[in-house]
Amino acid sequence: MSESARLTCLFCGQANRVPVAKLDAGPKCAKCGAKLAAGDVVAFDVTRHDKATRNDDLPLIVDYWAPWCGPCKMMAPEFAKAAIALRGKARFAKIDTQDYPAVSQRLQIRGIPLLILYAKGREVARLSGARPATDIEGFVRQHL
Repeated sequence: MSESARLTCLFCGQANRVPVAKLDAGPKCAKCGAKLAAGDVVAFDVTRHDKATRNDDLPLIVDYWAPWCGPCKMMAPEFAKAAIALRGKARFAKIDTQDYPAVSQRLQIRGIPLLILYAKGREVARLSGARPATDIEGFVRQHL
């Protein structure tokens, strides 16, 4: 029997089980058909944030940002580059702290941009400030 990973669809919130050996093959959500580990950055809401950060087996790195934040805007393309580089090894998502202030309060976020890496339902590490893609990749690889 092959090992499988639990992945929450970042688009619809559906829980999926995917064989680990097929993560590079572009698995899709059983409910909505969205790609589960495509190497892109997905913007999500609090419900999908909470479900994915608590339940996913594949590491998830979340960018906590706001549209008025200059450094957040500058880092967005670098975050996307890192997502492509780590496709199949980690998933990347972002949540707007202006639209969802409760998540900032609950996680005690004091400044943005802030990256939080989650693995197996736990927070693993935080990285604050705007960073180039190479720093983001190194941060994720260091903590995996």
